[in-house]
Amino acid sequence: MSFSKILRDWYSKNKRILPWRKTKNPYFVWLSEIILQQTQVKQGLPYYEKFVEEYPTVFDLANASEEQVLKSWQGLGYYSRARNLHATAKIVAEKHEGIFPDNYRELIKLKGIGDYTASAIASICFEENQAVVDGNVYRVLSRYYGIDLPINSTQGVKYFKNLAQELLDHSFPGEHNQAVMEFGARHCTPNNPNCETCPLNESCFALANNKVKDLPVKIKKTKVKDRYFNYLVIINESRIALEQRKNKGIWENLYQFPLIETKKAITDKELIDMEELHGIISEPSEIYLYNEKDIVHKLSHQNLHTKFWIVNTSEILTEKVDLEELNRYPVPVLISKFLEEYELDY
Repeated sequence: MSFSKILRDWYSKNKRILPWRKTKNPYFVWLSEIILQQTQVKQGLPYYEKFVEEYPTVFDLANASEEQVLKSWQGLGYYSRARNLHATAKIVAEKHEGIFPDNYRELIKLKGIGDYTASAIASICFEENQAVVDGNVYRVLSRYYGIDLPINSTQGVKYFKNLAQELLDHSFPGEHNQAVMEFGARHCTPNNPNCETCPLNESCFALANNKVKDLPVKIKKTKVKDRYFNYLVIINESRIALEQRKNKGIWENLYQFPLIETKKAITDKELIDMEELHGIISEPSEIYLYNEKDIVHKLSHQNLHTKFWIVNTSEILTEKVDLEELNRYPVPVLISKFLEEYELDY
């Protein structure tokens, strides 16, 4: 039996029943692929169901405001995915009359759609012979064939794509792709893969050579950066200061409390003496630290050491919202968790 046939047989018996697998509608497949980028199925599934309910067609998504889409996305992270999702919905609705391109070459031109997503949509929805390569595919192929090329090197990316394309069953491209990805996600897992019952164990290079834990190989490139965030929770009666992040980078266009970023952790005395504080609020009547220990929010390439400073004032706030309206605004999950704990009317 061929590599593809073995995995497709395994897939037919072991695949998870997921809503986007019950359709070949490219809108729903595209939604699922964007949501599941850098997100596990158990976390992404509720978001997929929410998006399908709130935006049942690409026109509904295109007609929503970016703020609405970011609010729906809140908690998933990597918010550029949501902005690209919204931008592509507008393109498909306005330039393609709501019809997704039916081939890889045109799909990859859309914002936020790279090689993997274009290959997935083209093969699953339109049976185009395009192999997908994601983290699961890298792991299965590197272990089975004993490939130690770094998967995040230019040479490695090209090699694995070519190999995946060679292995693709042209009679069942969509099913083949889903089988390899599902096998990597559920059986040939990063830690503790189930090699004893693996249908490929008699010919797996990594198993035969005790290399399962060593593959795939990945180059460590990015050093994690520590940043120190001081959020000012400025409250005046039933109103609270809120601003929109306009800078490029993390959480672009989400809302947050006024922020002072420092090079290291600071004390209340150091905060009170800072010019930046008085540029935000001139006469705070009371300042106290909500969390004695920094809340460390870990992102892919940075750790945010965060303090929430409660600031009471009688000063009239310029950028403010009513507490009862807070839930309308998309905020980073870091702030959302604080609001839940602090028990504001959120």
